[in-house]
Amino acid sequence: MTSEHLAADHRPAPAPRAGRREWAAFTVLLLALLMVAMDTSVLFFAVPAINADLAPSGTEQLWIYDVYGFLLAGLLLTMGSLGDRIGRRRLLLCGAAAFGAASAAAAYATSPEMLIAARAVLGVGGATLMPSTMGLIRVLFRDAKQRARAIGAWTAVLTGGIALGSVVSGVLVEHYWWGSVFLVNLPAMLLLLILAPLLIPEYRDPEGGKFDLPSVPLSLAAVLPLVWALKEIPNNGMRPSYALALAAGLVFLVLFVRRQRTAARPMVPPVLLKVRGYRGALVLGTLAAFGMMGSSFFTTQYLQSVLGLSALQAALWSLVPSVPIGAAAPVVTALVQRGVPRGRVVAAGFLLSASGMAVLGLLGTDSLALVLTAAGLLAVGIVTALSQLTDLAMGAVPVERASTASALWETGQEFGGALGLATLGSLATTFYRAHVTDAGQGGLPDSARETLGGAVAHATLLGGERGAALLRTARDAFVSGMHVAAWTCAALFVLCAAGAVLALRDRGTDGEKAAHAGPASDAAPVPVPREAGPAPVPPLPEDA
Repeated sequence: MTSEHLAADHRPAPAPRAGRREWAAFTVLLLALLMVAMDTSVLFFAVPAINADLAPSGTEQLWIYDVYGFLLAGLLLTMGSLGDRIGRRRLLLCGAAAFGAASAAAAYATSPEMLIAARAVLGVGGATLMPSTMGLIRVLFRDAKQRARAIGAWTAVLTGGIALGSVVSGVLVEHYWWGSVFLVNLPAMLLLLILAPLLIPEYRDPEGGKFDLPSVPLSLAAVLPLVWALKEIPNNGMRPSYALALAAGLVFLVLFVRRQRTAARPMVPPVLLKVRGYRGALVLGTLAAFGMMGSSFFTTQYLQSVLGLSALQAALWSLVPSVPIGAAAPVVTALVQRGVPRGRVVAAGFLLSASGMAVLGLLGTDSLALVLTAAGLLAVGIVTALSQLTDLAMGAVPVERASTASALWETGQEFGGALGLATLGSLATTFYRAHVTDAGQGGLPDSARETLGGAVAHATLLGGERGAALLRTARDAFVSGMHVAAWTCAALFVLCAAGAVLALRDRGTDGEKAAHAGPASDAAPVPVPREAGPAPVPPLPEDA
């Protein structure tokens, strides 16, 4: 037998392609993901109506808005690991039931406490749905090209859903009562509960073992204080309570990492971070979230407080940059599948985002077209980079650990976004404060000296020429600070582009070297155990 025949005999069989059933199941998963993404911003216009109806205190109002995102970020790691152990479909169904029930409870809440509790359960449900959907994508799509298209769509829906949530909120609150913003979740969750058992196969890690309970409080104690402090610092500046939260979060993060290294069955296997394809994608993806969330902080404020648009007008205009996202993801995937090196595609995405930030760094105080252009370039660039990085990250780990890997990826996105808000927001605030002081605007309240929103409110109270002068000064100061933050972010994206070319230079154009390193990489779904014992799981390819 010739060497050619021997090579052909040992060539791995092509992965099975997904059919209509799998794509139908994927559509249901995307609908659930859309609801989770929308709920991060769905209270945007509902807060005034909630205040009038339930009369929450200032602290209660903050918890109504923030508790969803805090618990979502804090529980991602727990739920991703749990899904790999008890079954991703099972966890998905539990999360859908909780999300639907909490949506109904929130819609008909009769007190601030009831609404806070319902939003908390929504956060728990969202934390089960996000890693489960990504983990099940690895089960539904074992063909690399199909999986790349699916992950591109997943990224676009997650990104676009956040922008869509505020618009849906404005339309519903304008025509119905505030509780209607939560009821939109019910049809999607009901559809998921009905169709998931029929369309989606169950999958769990056959060697998942017992769940490491001590890791749960450690992960929460690490993630929640860090996310809370990083999200509050841009709005209020550094305070002792935030510094204490950061210190406590870092201490518990060290304890959590130590637990993962010593536990027999860790929540997050440290070996995940030794997989080169996953590790590099995780770092670049976190930096992408850093720039994306930091820039959204400026564009939203620019539309409302600099251009003077209403909240609903600003939300509608913010949808414009999201339009090309749907077209960008499949085009980018097609380029990679036709042989364009993945590292170059990711680098191009970062450079496109850098150009968007450069445009943002050139804005005046009356540039609606330019701010939309900047946001559009940024959105397309980020989705280009993130869709490929997500596919690379998820393709680099065995399917048995896909939900855990997805949860770690999504936690990195949360941390990157929060850190971007804190860092770029604080940088812009520093220049804003200096500009207002240099302009001779003395005798202002702290709120006007610290933020553009506070200055706008104080200018309205002053009225006349003094109010108009303060408004001009504050807007110029905000744009000045935004310029510094935008150019800083543009430089970061250029560095990310260089990092992508270097770190991903040896990635195959399909990014599948690691994914197909062993026969279990895309194994058929493992059913809920009946009689047979678990099959062994091969080790992760550390240098794939």
